Amino acid sequence: MFAYTESFVLGSGLAIVPFLYGGVVKEHGWLPDRQFVDAVAVAMIKPGPVVITTGLFGYLVAGFWSAVVAALATFVPCYLFTILPAPYFKKYGKRPAIVAVVDGVTAAAIGSITGAVIVLGQRAITDWITAGLALATVAVLWRFKKIPSRWWCLSQSEPW
Repeated sequence: MFAYTESFVLGSGLAIVPFLYGGVVKEHGWLPDRQFVDAVAVAMIKPGPVVITTGLFGYLVAGFWSAVVAALATFVPCYLFTILPAPYFKKYGKRPAIVAVVDGVTAAAIGSITGAVIVLGQRAITDWITAGLALATVAVLWRFKKIPSRWWCLSQSEPW
């Protein structure tokens, strides 16, 4: 399931969330809603890619080896579809047909990320307090589009 999902979802790690939710929670019933949202939250606050959440899902479902298999199934397709054809993208990337494909994939990724916001928002916003926090966060992000990372990042490798 993880390899299939990652093979057809392009974009950031959040783009995979709606598809993972459909498989992990709805289709297979491996995790309840709350545990799914918690796992995604853990993946977002730790360093590294968000899609490593699949390893956490694997661990929660069946232990260490399941985590290894889930993580490999997530990252191998990404590697095969990105790293291996990279020299060809560099060589042929300016062709109109390739540009059109990349534009289409970008639009699809935006749609997938929007789906992630909806899936996570429906499960995380459970009362007026969380709704208020969500609205306040959107207002701050809307107002200050370029917030320096040192203001919100807990671990900063460079001096302020």
